[in-house]
Amino acid sequence: MAVLQAMDAVGLPADGRLLQLNSYENRVFQVGLDDGRFSVVKFYRPGRWSDAQILEEHGFAAELVAEEIPVMAPWALAAAPGHAIQVRGEPPTLAEGPLGGDDANPGDLFRFSVTPRRAGRAPELEDPDTLAWIGRFLGRMHRVGARQAFAHRQALTPATLGWASREWLLSEGVLPPDAEPAWAQVTQAALERVDEAFDRVRPATLRLHGDCHAGNLLWTPDGPHFVDLDDAMTGPAMQDLWMLLPGELDAARQPLRHLLRGYEDFHDFNDAELALIEPLRTLRLVHHSAWLARRWQDPAFPIAFPWFGSSSYWAQQTTQLREQLAAMA
Repeated sequence: MAVLQAMDAVGLPADGRLLQLNSYENRVFQVGLDDGRFSVVKFYRPGRWSDAQILEEHGFAAELVAEEIPVMAPWALAAAPGHAIQVRGEPPTLAEGPLGGDDANPGDLFRFSVTPRRAGRAPELEDPDTLAWIGRFLGRMHRVGARQAFAHRQALTPATLGWASREWLLSEGVLPPDAEPAWAQVTQAALERVDEAFDRVRPATLRLHGDCHAGNLLWTPDGPHFVDLDDAMTGPAMQDLWMLLPGELDAARQPLRHLLRGYEDFHDFNDAELALIEPLRTLRLVHHSAWLARRWQDPAFPIAFPWFGSSSYWAQQTTQLREQLAAMA
């Protein structure tokens, strides 16, 4: 009911076709509209992003759409008469209002945006031409991303994703006592190695998709379509490339060549950033553990990740980070 009320509040009456989509960070729904279109409405997790950070993401999406890069930018919204709702941004793409429904608390507010829905299938990342096509669009995206910096979004650095995550996990006592010493030792060594790699490469930074893995790419008859700019950030170009590659370095060499073949048609790539693949993978491992721990009070997380937090989980993480130390060497 709250979803349908939210759509009415911004003048987009729904016809009752409602499907919850997979998303751990936010609450996302596919909603059919009275005029026959389908939309995707995203309710933002409270406290995760500021209004300025969300609107900066929306602005980046609009900038990409203006360059005919296949992402879905949020629609401009307007408060419908009789609804206690506010819309923010230029154009106004972020709505905020009281939460409806039987389980709502008085005074609860929610923020949401609405984008058009575009369907697609998983890309065939084994196909050289598919990889080159994806590379071309990433090159075009990064050419736009290099025009200016984000003022409010997170920056990807060893400090923000790595050291801050490690410090929080240890200070909050998240790890079991029998697993903590080994994990603390290996993360210290691994993040020192990450620091060395970033200091050596000194990568240029630009606005990125930030979470460009195969699940956030849909293939259509017109080629790739990027979804979910929720993690848009400032960082090195390699961040948007490495997650599309196989995990083993030898297996990744040829796919990387195909990606860069398309990428460099539109944007220069600094070959020194090849040395950041394993450091970036290391940062993601450490950050992912902190992300799970921070979200553990959300009822969806224990259901989706029942293995998290056990001594065996942390032992596995310790082993993986030791492997990362070897890979970074």
